[in-house]
Amino acid sequence: MVQAHPSGRTARRRRLRGPARALLAMLLTALVLGGAVPYMAGPGRAYLSYLVLAEGEDAAGAARAGTESRAAGGQVVQEYPQIGAVLVYATGPFAERVRARPGIAAVGATRTAPVVAPPRQVAGAGDFTAGPRGGRGGDRADGETVTVPDPGEGDAWNLAMIGGGAAPGPDVLHGVLVAVLDSGVDDTHPDLRAAVDPKASASCADGRPDARTGAWRPEPGVAESGHGTHVAGIVGAARDGHGVSGVAPGVRIAAVRLLGPLGQYYAENIVCGLLWAADHGARAINNSYFADPWKYNCPEDADQAALVAAVGRAAGYARRKGAVVVASAGNDGQDLGAARTDERSPNDRISGPAPVRRLGTECVRLPGELPGVVTVTALDRDGHPAGYSNHGRGRVSLAAPGGEPDGGPQGAVVSDWPDGRYAALAGTSMAAAHVTGAVAVAAALRPGAGADELVGMLTGAAGAGCAAGCAERGYFGAGVLALPR
Repeated sequence: MVQAHPSGRTARRRRLRGPARALLAMLLTALVLGGAVPYMAGPGRAYLSYLVLAEGEDAAGAARAGTESRAAGGQVVQEYPQIGAVLVYATGPFAERVRARPGIAAVGATRTAPVVAPPRQVAGAGDFTAGPRGGRGGDRADGETVTVPDPGEGDAWNLAMIGGGAAPGPDVLHGVLVAVLDSGVDDTHPDLRAAVDPKASASCADGRPDARTGAWRPEPGVAESGHGTHVAGIVGAARDGHGVSGVAPGVRIAAVRLLGPLGQYYAENIVCGLLWAADHGARAINNSYFADPWKYNCPEDADQAALVAAVGRAAGYARRKGAVVVASAGNDGQDLGAARTDERSPNDRISGPAPVRRLGTECVRLPGELPGVVTVTALDRDGHPAGYSNHGRGRVSLAAPGGEPDGGPQGAVVSDWPDGRYAALAGTSMAAAHVTGAVAVAAALRPGAGADELVGMLTGAAGAGCAAGCAERGYFGAGVLALPR
């Protein structure tokens, strides 16, 4: 069974369910202030989460943001000195108070659902330089995905499309680190056991880096928990005659789990993940998701504008550190360069349907529509644009194999799944992972290249091989991904 989801993430439930939904329903009240949803909780306190950005994008800016946030009654739970920002939990009209303070550039609520309590104190959490610590695990496969037999590295149509098999040897690729920001990676999978680097892996599921051993593995009980393992397999599964082979077999993978227990990729998770990956030397950072709770973030909304600014600062920091930031274009079949509708935001609502939003082109998908991000559309096995793939002239960078959800294992992309299994999935998530693997190949061929040079190697190779069939740049960007040589 092959699964794809119109949300832009493969096989993903988009509504809160079960105990989490019941708990949040008890905590949330209907009072709305400043575009966010404050709430009261008892017997303890509950909070909304905010990103507060100072005008200065440095440690001094983060200190200013923290000072002003505390003065307004907020609890600073994580500083991001790399980009002059802090993560704050607060109640009441916090955002309005801080926005009025000098030296503050933006303040935005990162969710509409409540945070039940401030994060627990964990040794090593919050330290962007922390190494691995003593252990917790938690591997889980998503029960809704039907797995397939071990493919034995046979008939990998997706690798054939991009010139797979031409990658440098594993000894060369092992010097390259790429990061997979996703739902977590099962590093006990035989294909990934040697690839995942525990010293460069962490969880950012609450916006703070947690480098304890196994923190990067999928969260038990969370939908789509196998997605990151599948993506990681496309990027760098070992070439050993069993399972699947990745685009860049032998590359080192920094597994960075963003997905929290409520099944959301909030902006603080993304900021934390981008900064962690950049600071640990990743040459490519894969982002096969979109930021919750707003499918598209609009600049006229103060909260959403702050989220765009925060994730944009983090992506810019990563690029300046030498990383290519790669993102999926999304699976809604929409033209990102045209007006569109959004019927799925906010997607962390407690009850009732989300309102239909009619959006202009100024509203962007995070992180894929940020400046400098390599945004990837999906192709089917025949090299045609997949019907589900978002597109848009000037909004997408490259096209890569994504497969078709109704094509069976022969028409979708087969890759790793937790507990040593394999699954066939289709989506722009899969397409982005091919590009991330190709960046690793480019970095191995040209170790001293910066991010822009690595992107140029990919777009040049794609353009050189782009026949008349990919003349419509709204779907193909620079062309069809081809491994650099």
